[in-house]
Amino acid sequence: MKSGKIYVIGIGPGLLDYMTPRAKSAIEDSDVVVGYKLYLDLIDDLIKNKSTDFTGMKREVERCTRVVELAREGKTVSLVSSGDAGVYGMAGILLELADNGMDVEVIPGVTAATAAAASLGAPLMHDYVTISLSDLLTEWSLIQKRLHCAGDGDFVVTIYNPRSKGRRDQIVEARDILLKYKAPETPVGIVRNAKREGEEVVISTLGNMMEETIDMVTMVIIGNSKTYVKDGRMVTPRGYNI
Repeated sequence: MKSGKIYVIGIGPGLLDYMTPRAKSAIEDSDVVVGYKLYLDLIDDLIKNKSTDFTGMKREVERCTRVVELAREGKTVSLVSSGDAGVYGMAGILLELADNGMDVEVIPGVTAATAAAASLGAPLMHDYVTISLSDLLTEWSLIQKRLHCAGDGDFVVTIYNPRSKGRRDQIVEARDILLKYKAPETPVGIVRNAKREGEEVVISTLGNMMEETIDMVTMVIIGNSKTYVKDGRMVTPRGYNI
């Protein structure tokens, strides 16, 4: 039997308005939609008449294995991730597990970083890095090294997975590392539920950011030495003569 088609889809931050038309059409074309249950709930209106398959947190390999099994049966399958499937998403695992020659299409989506940046203004107009503080798959010592490099290079820093119920102190240490290179007055944008219902946007500073609510649905964007706040928005100049 010929294998079916696999779509690996970034559904964006959550609201359907921020999902690409290509992502929507791929879901419509699919026989089965697979994903983490929270992400399936975000697109419930699109998949009401679809067969679905979901798993919980930390079961990404199991999820991708199921997608490959369904494709081997000849089905067209959508595997969904929030944001972009190729940015801390499911695309990498799926491509590692897929059979040689299997028909796989990766469909991009709006990332958490770019969604949060849009809510803040224009903080990513110059070079930036994204760093996840989750040490489930990456040693904390390596994350620390990357924070030092980002600070030393005067990058804008976007932080994913800043704090969880069981991981409280890494965001504090990350802030302290960056304070070795950045002024305490450096603008920091803190966005919870970016482009989802219940979005909260706060602009603080590197010195005061820990006074704000930061959790696993928060994106933290720390400016570079040129970033400033104008009319309640973060701006990182690109360097144009204005």
